[in-house]
Amino acid sequence: MIGRISSSTLTQQTLRTLQSHLQDRDRLQNQATSQRAFRVPSEDPAAAATTLGVHGEQSRVAQYARNIGDGIAWVTSADSALASSVGMLNRARDLIVQGANSGALNDAARASIAAELDGISKELLSQANTTMAGRNIFAGTSDEGEAFDPTTFAFRGVPGDGVQRRVDDDTSVRVDVDGAQVYGEGAGSVFALLGDIAAQLRSGAAVGPRLDDIDARLKTMVSAQGAVGARQAQLERASSQNLASSTDLEARRASVENVDSVEVLVKLQSAELVYQSALQVTAKSLQSNLLEFLR
Repeated sequence: MIGRISSSTLTQQTLRTLQSHLQDRDRLQNQATSQRAFRVPSEDPAAAATTLGVHGEQSRVAQYARNIGDGIAWVTSADSALASSVGMLNRARDLIVQGANSGALNDAARASIAAELDGISKELLSQANTTMAGRNIFAGTSDEGEAFDPTTFAFRGVPGDGVQRRVDDDTSVRVDVDGAQVYGEGAGSVFALLGDIAAQLRSGAAVGPRLDDIDARLKTMVSAQGAVGARQAQLERASSQNLASSTDLEARRASVENVDSVEVLVKLQSAELVYQSALQVTAKSLQSNLLEFLR
């Protein structure tokens, strides 16, 4: 049985076809202007789900990048402070060697050496109280501004695991240094040690035996500096890996979200041609009034 096709049915079908062509043209036009494959998830649910996953990974990698950058700043400051401390302590050692030669020095010379040792002690204390973003890099997780009391040399920091920065899903790196281990604390600190040696020089006592104490503290500082250098290298490797991950994720995102401009423009021109052709065919196939229908 052959069904009857009325003018109303033909008109509705033609309008639906025109609307479909118009929607295709509008979608391609939006892609061409926005350079995005879709505007809302309903246009491509699978691609939208993939995009959400990629964006989540990008956010995580970006946070790790910030952690790594902050960690590098911490270890760079620590390395600089330790390098300065090692240099100053080596200078102090040279002065103590001079002071140990008591037979060739008069009281004024010994006093001059003692004064320079006092100055080095103050500079070392300043390095030990180095801060990064308002926190001391030698005080562990303490929020206090100074790691060491300037008078008693008491350690104000919090010993333990220290300040950690997570650089990937499975790895955290310590970015601070235990100041009590490097500089000592209280009467056993390097600051007190230099003060005692300076006092001995002024009193005329022999300071040669104190070289062993200086060498022990130097060994500790150099070891700490080496550990900081190893962490810095680890953070730099993590930075390179993070950058590679970020680049890969951006490529994945672009392959899903972005469109090929040339391809979209070709499709848009084709869609425009199809739509214009459909309009012309519709204008000829659908009569606009009764006279044209009867003609």
